Amino acid sequence: MLKALMAGVVVTVAFVVAGCGALNIQPSAEVTTMSPAWPNWFRFDYAVEEDKGGKRRISGYLHNNYGEAADDVRILIQALDKSGAVVGQQLNWAASVPPMSRSYFEARNLPAADQYRLSVWAFTFDQRTSWE
Repeated sequence: MLKALMAGVVVTVAFVVAGCGALNIQPSAEVTTMSPAWPNWFRFDYAVEEDKGGKRRISGYLHNNYGEAADDVRILIQALDKSGAVVGQQLNWAASVPPMSRSYFEARNLPAADQYRLSVWAFTFDQRTSWE
């Protein structure tokens, strides 16, 4: 009985992993995150500055308002024109963000744009560092 149950679990995990790899989801104007609930735990403070060659640099802090460290954090930065269309984007790794704290991030060589949209593309919470 236990062997049959374990075999079922292994097969299910294999299908889930294979299915996730086949999706190959990419950022777009419509898809700005792999974790739609990210605003419940994170917020951005940032500034846009002129960089070399007319490009823009965004620097600031990603705040983690949750009680566990966030690891494997990827930030999506999208440059938008007046109509809200994406004219450029970058997907950058960010440092781990400690619980109830913040981490610095910076993105360079962004196109000049009317506005910028930042989102947390993906992350994992490190449950080993939760509050005790």
